[in-house]
Amino acid sequence: MSTDALVVVTCSGRVRGDGTSGRGRGSATGEVRVWRGIPYAAAPVGALRFRAPQRREPWDGIRECVEFGPSAPQSASPSVPADLASAADEDCLSVNVWAPWPGRGDARPPDDASRPVMVWIHGGAYCLGSSAQPVYDGARLAWTHGVVVVSFNYRLGALGFTDLSSFGPDFDTNCGLRDQIAALEWVRDNIAAFGGDPASVTVFGESSGASAITTLMTVPSARGLFHRAIAQSPPATSVYGARRAGSVARRFLDVLGVEPDRADVLLRAVPVADLVAASDTVVDEVPTGTPGTLAMAPVVDHTLVPRYPVAAFQQGLSHPVPLVIGSNRDESSIFKFMKSPLLPVTGESVDAMLAALADDHPDLPRERIVQILAAYPGAPAARRALGVSRDAAFRMPALWVADAHSARAPTWMYRFDHATPMLRAARIGAGHATEVPYVFGNFGTLHVDPTFWLGGRRSAGEVSRRVGKRWTAFARRGVPASLDGSKHWARYDSRERATLVIDTRDSIVRDPDRELRVAWGDQALGFQ
Repeated sequence: MSTDALVVVTCSGRVRGDGTSGRGRGSATGEVRVWRGIPYAAAPVGALRFRAPQRREPWDGIRECVEFGPSAPQSASPSVPADLASAADEDCLSVNVWAPWPGRGDARPPDDASRPVMVWIHGGAYCLGSSAQPVYDGARLAWTHGVVVVSFNYRLGALGFTDLSSFGPDFDTNCGLRDQIAALEWVRDNIAAFGGDPASVTVFGESSGASAITTLMTVPSARGLFHRAIAQSPPATSVYGARRAGSVARRFLDVLGVEPDRADVLLRAVPVADLVAASDTVVDEVPTGTPGTLAMAPVVDHTLVPRYPVAAFQQGLSHPVPLVIGSNRDESSIFKFMKSPLLPVTGESVDAMLAALADDHPDLPRERIVQILAAYPGAPAARRALGVSRDAAFRMPALWVADAHSARAPTWMYRFDHATPMLRAARIGAGHATEVPYVFGNFGTLHVDPTFWLGGRRSAGEVSRRVGKRWTAFARRGVPASLDGSKHWARYDSRERATLVIDTRDSIVRDPDRELRVAWGDQALGFQ
């Protein structure tokens, strides 16, 4: 292979990658070029801790970029096991790029054309995860579909999503969200050198990564940084006001034993391990005390994030980019299976969530809560709880966004229903995040992966092939058509509500969750 093809000149200096996928997701050596751990901002340490990301100083010579950069500081979660594939460190702001060799790939462009770019934003409730997780390896997606794939790390937990701005002018709001914008600016300024088209950037992400996308679609400073968006299971209402965010910040300081009037000095001297431990305490406390809320999430600061995102969509203030959005049929099952406190999954916790929502919306007619509960008739209390939490967190926010955005830009809605026999037997079904391996084509990335213990690999492979073609066709042409005889995916609008139900066989269903949608209503219900 040519060594020169692995050296790319970025705005900060030259970087060298390697010519293998690094994880063997069906790609032989040399089929995909990959650069890992390219810094896109200065290390957010010392005086830059809790501040907006700053420009990285250029380097001399060639920087070797063959290993993933550090993950954002976080603790290993026993309820959400994940192979981060890299050690954690505050100096975590780096990007990874997968690009087919010039002239290679099934969907290769003409020699003088650039490839569409797909930028992945990982999920993890704004407190967990890493772009280095094996399931997010972009080699197969890049090679099979001829696209340039980018992923990146951003600050998580208290370091990225605690609003300390009320404790002094030296704290910036929404640091993690600002990191994401800085990464997209890096893509705009540098991706052409890797063979990507900076005028054809699609952001795609899952869970909090998808919620970040729906938020960025309403952030003025993100305008023009991406041209299409795919939001997989976005908890789009998990963006809070300054009052709620301030109470979380005060609790964070209390756990650390830091006086608010000295926060600007002391927080920069606290060891990062202590910050992570305090963040974990608050992350567990908040959804336990107020089910349905997250401790760490974007905040409406009226500067970077001027208004609640769903409200901005409904007011016609979202960026008019084409959007694919949807949720999974059994979103909440995985939270029950893992005993995670991040989502209410018992009758008591769901009742507490609905009561808190009613208190947070004093203008909400009380009969609306009764109407919502009545939409789940005949179900055992446990199953009703799973349905209510699924719809409150994921399905309804996706529908509220789709209804509003479809009047402004082309929008497509899906529901992911496919599950292997083992996942059905385990009562997980099409649970939260189970669609991610289908998107990347990466199965078997867990240390112990039971997904295919009872078969279903061939069927899953076919579903993955269709999903990959639709997602990358959308990135290439702005229309999620696979062009291989698969079911035509009609655009979504608030009249027909055509929805692609993704399963062993795809189908188009008009308004598939009509009864539930009507019960929840058009007014977005989220914690303020």
